[in-house]
Amino acid sequence: MNTMITGLALFQSPAGGMGLLGGVLPLIFIFAIFYFLLIRPQQTRQKKWQAMLGELKTGDRVVTSGGLRGSIMSMKDDSLVLRVPPDNLKLEVTRASIVTVTKPDEVEK
Repeated sequence: MNTMITGLALFQSPAGGMGLLGGVLPLIFIFAIFYFLLIRPQQTRQKKWQAMLGELKTGDRVVTSGGLRGSIMSMKDDSLVLRVPPDNLKLEVTRASIVTVTKPDEVEK
């Protein structure tokens, strides 16, 4: 019984302490750090990627997440048909697999 009373005394805050605010303030600070270092940059990247997917058009040169490079021949709702050099293969890939759009001046000669 004495050990329970001693154990409970450890969880009580002293009368002059900050109480609940002192325990919650560090948690709020940690959440703010995670928000500005992890969550917000990821949301920004996601918005830029969604905008890039919305601006795709026939003739754009793209790179897929698997590393395929090709130009868009046609577009459907959720998929694209790519022409992949050197044999001009036609491949159908999902729109979500597009990682980047290469600009005409970035195309190797």
